[in-house]
Amino acid sequence: MRHESQTIEWKEQWQDEYLAWLCGFANSTGGTLILGKNNNGENVGVTNAEKLLTDLPNKIRDGLGIIVEINLTQEEGKDLIEIKVPSYPVPISCKGSYYVRSGSTNQRLSGHALESFIMSKRGVSWDSLPLIGFTLEDISNQAIDHFKKLAAKKGRISTDYLDEPVEILLERLGLIKNGHLTNAAMLLFSNNPQRWQQGAYVKIGFFRNHADLEYQDEIRGPLIDQIDRIIEILHLKYMKARITYEGIQRIERYFVPDEALREAILNAISHKDYSRNIPIQISVYEDQLYIGNVGRLPEHWTLDDLLGKHTSVPFNPHIANVFYLAGHIESWGRGIEKIFNACKIENVPEPKFKVHPGDIMIHFTAPKGFAELGAKDIDHVSQSDQGSDQDSDQGSDQGDQINSILNFCKIEKSLEAIMANLGMSHKTYFRRNFINPLLHEGLIEMTIPDKPTSKNQRYITTEKGRALLEE
Repeated sequence: MRHESQTIEWKEQWQDEYLAWLCGFANSTGGTLILGKNNNGENVGVTNAEKLLTDLPNKIRDGLGIIVEINLTQEEGKDLIEIKVPSYPVPISCKGSYYVRSGSTNQRLSGHALESFIMSKRGVSWDSLPLIGFTLEDISNQAIDHFKKLAAKKGRISTDYLDEPVEILLERLGLIKNGHLTNAAMLLFSNNPQRWQQGAYVKIGFFRNHADLEYQDEIRGPLIDQIDRIIEILHLKYMKARITYEGIQRIERYFVPDEALREAILNAISHKDYSRNIPIQISVYEDQLYIGNVGRLPEHWTLDDLLGKHTSVPFNPHIANVFYLAGHIESWGRGIEKIFNACKIENVPEPKFKVHPGDIMIHFTAPKGFAELGAKDIDHVSQSDQGSDQDSDQGSDQGDQINSILNFCKIEKSLEAIMANLGMSHKTYFRRNFINPLLHEGLIEMTIPDKPTSKNQRYITTEKGRALLEE
């Protein structure tokens, strides 16, 4: 027996209020309303079937302005009427209201959801709309330079374009419309997007359980800069790594593989509905990580479409285009596939996706026993284990390097100064293999702990670190 679903609805007898259900089908993937079945799918039959066959086409045409197919069928000797509604490419209203189908329910749209729905039906995205009052003076030259550096390295845009004045470059990127900079330009390159649009940032929180928030951070600023800062602070402050060794090389692995984490965050940033003023939320636990994004699937998509092979249909196409040119994403809709492949390679569980009417969430979980196989004791590392900077030609004893860091940081030092003192140049490797473990064990501390990624951040040896040096 079929069940009520995205495209099937059962009703015992016709009532005029069911025009709203037909409206929902027309604004979604289409569907069939069956008269003569109760909520359990049992055939009860419809009365006055012949009269309904005459009245309903006119009632539906006059109430909704659409043409539907109506058929009389029989099951178990009972008369049933099937009203088959096609999907319409334009918005359909019922008595001034708009409805869409969400699973087996009918949802009335209002506010931002209605605005977004009508724009999508008209082929307009929110990020393409001009933002009156936002000018070139509000553009961050640092963010523009960051994009140019990334784009030049990736080679997906002519270097001649990158050398042009900012206004011409933004025009070539499709970020100027009717002489005005667009919402996408503001989000990508503004010094302070939150001045123009609330919710254009990412909240990160660490939880011991679903009720107790222990600490949190907010990542603000231009979208083009956010991705690296988010990953950096997650690794630096929120996620515990499992440390192993391959020969003398120290290997750190997180229960969310780097590529999977990056793709998931990029998906959230690219597909978020920024008009709703709600930030992306990343909730981190000892063995779980959730990324919640206010948005919705492309029209007519189901969760199966999202998880299967599909083309790229970004919610914010102009933001996605800049991310593509910068090398952050591809244009083939392979983000979900890359997340699953990264988890498979690292032998960790595949994430679960949950799609609700107003948001999409991805849920990563650690393999069983991951926490117990986490970071090794730093004292052991400092005494016997070795490591090498991947960008350095010469290796050295990691214990000596740690002692050197602790001695050097008796007076607060910047990350760059510490690396230069050791002759290292690979910043990500250095953070993961030296700074993060030392912070985790309380041997050094940040001078600005509430802003881990601040350009003014310094590190200083703690009393525990000084005591280790004296042993």
